[in-house]
Amino acid sequence: MPRIRHHRGACRPGCAVEATLRLIDGKWKGVILYHLLEGTLRFNEIRRRLASVTQRMLTNQLREMEADGLIARKVYAEVPPKVEYSLTARGRSLEPIIQALKIWGDRHVERPIDAADPVETAA
Repeated sequence: MPRIRHHRGACRPGCAVEATLRLIDGKWKGVILYHLLEGTLRFNEIRRRLASVTQRMLTNQLREMEADGLIARKVYAEVPPKVEYSLTARGRSLEPIIQALKIWGDRHVERPIDAADPVETAA
């Protein structure tokens, strides 16, 4: 089922955030983008890094990111076919966001909720 795409134009406050989240929504997109920050990967290399993803889900997520201009897909005329994925300039522009998500996760994911400071301030 195709996703509804965000259209540019007059926008309410927060609309840009919503549009950005739509580009990287999905269980695997952020993780795929994170791994592609390291460089070009073949389909099976991505699949090995995401052990619990199904082939169909990975294919769908990659197709959506390709349609959104975040990744480039290169097919080599070989038997068996060799397919490589890499970030486009648009996808690479998400690097600070993906890195910030990783840093936040490293700091907060394993931390129990009741142990969290009510207000954290930057020094």
